[in-house]
Amino acid sequence: MLSKRIIPCLDVRDGKLTKGIKFKGNVDIGDPVDMAAFYYEEGADELVFYDITASSDRRDIMIETVRKVAEKIFIPFSVGGGIRNVEDMRRVLLAGAEKISVNSAAIREPDIISKGAEAFGSQCVVLGMDVKKVSPSEKIPSGYEMVIDGGRTFVGVDALAWAKRGESLGAGEICLNSIDADGTKEGYELALNKLIASSVNIPVIASGGAGTIEHLFEVLTEGYADAALIASMTHYGTYTIQQIKSYLHDKGIKVRSTW
Repeated sequence: MLSKRIIPCLDVRDGKLTKGIKFKGNVDIGDPVDMAAFYYEEGADELVFYDITASSDRRDIMIETVRKVAEKIFIPFSVGGGIRNVEDMRRVLLAGAEKISVNSAAIREPDIISKGAEAFGSQCVVLGMDVKKVSPSEKIPSGYEMVIDGGRTFVGVDALAWAKRGESLGAGEICLNSIDADGTKEGYELALNKLIASSVNIPVIASGGAGTIEHLFEVLTEGYADAALIASMTHYGTYTIQQIKSYLHDKGIKVRSTW
């Protein structure tokens, strides 16, 4: 059995670490480079870095920040936001990241997934999915709709169908974020995670809603997730990475040791 991964998420806006609730009301809370170094020392398995306004602002990702973060850590590092083509992917990888997350760009131009996988390998391409619960319909039979541009634009694409298509195009992993649960600290959306994870054959990272260590146990078991993305619960010092991993280990979840 592969170890379950604990992955802090660093949302960055205008060069500063930020955190919001349901993609709104973001508050700046620190320096992303310093926080990346802190999480590396804490024993995080990976990090995810999102430039949360790059896509909606139609601008390039802040590549210099990526370089600075990559200089501080020696664990896998995924970068998303503002990546529109294979050349953007190449720039991010050359800046030190191990993976590229495509979200809005993939909806607009799905072949960016296959082109990225062909150029760099599927293991480098993460399909980012921001998902909103809606009333099931003929167009959205799963009841979960894809939303892009940092939660601003509904696109009429069913999340389950998109996850399957992303896998078929060559994505090596899915980072699945529930907009409804994001930042609430009330728990992951287990039904969504279970639906997607049980329907694809690539790893699924659960994102959105972590508030307690029990929430992580739930999503890694009931939600079938391969990894759990966290933010608020560690950004504000409520828990440490070691506390999380020790709890999961004691509950029988295989994790990479920090002790």
